[in-house]
Amino acid sequence: MTHALLVIDVQNDFCPGGALAVTGGDEIVPRINAAMADFDAVILTQDWHPAGHSSFASTHDADPMSMIEMPYGPQVLWPDHCIQGSIGAQFHANLAADQADMIIRKGYDPAIDSYSAFFENDKTTATGLDGYLRTRGIDRLTLVGLATDFCVNYSAVDAAKLGFDVTVNTALCRAIDFDGSLAAAKGGMIDAGVNLI
Repeated sequence: MTHALLVIDVQNDFCPGGALAVTGGDEIVPRINAAMADFDAVILTQDWHPAGHSSFASTHDADPMSMIEMPYGPQVLWPDHCIQGSIGAQFHANLAADQADMIIRKGYDPAIDSYSAFFENDKTTATGLDGYLRTRGIDRLTLVGLATDFCVNYSAVDAAKLGFDVTVNTALCRAIDFDGSLAAAKGGMIDAGVNLI
């Protein structure tokens, strides 16, 4: 089996001081870097929103973390974050991004958010990562990064549904834990057949 490390959204805006900071988001960077050598491939994801994205609270003159109904279902309205070309969208300076075989950018369609590394939030529009992994002969994935209860969770569940052997290393993730989201995400990942370590 060929095993890849999938590093989710270790970007400045998700680290302390960023627009959508995850507590301790920067603490996991050295251990993620150290883990890279243990895998056959390393893939990074990068949240990459145009300004005025439909998932931004400011676009709707709404409060951050409020909910809205979108054509594809309920959507959390986030603070503006990871805007294309911004410092906030850049990978954390200490992340060994040069070790990546591939970088997948997501969330660049202004009309739809994208938590998963595999599909946009309509759950049908593919990012192309599935095809890349299969053509590389990769069938095992370990996920790390930010945030456990959103982009890591959605990516892990989708990977399991696509038939990959999926592990989430929770020690190398950090969560937003918004309104019980972490417990719900862990339960959903386990139900989907994801291994949590």
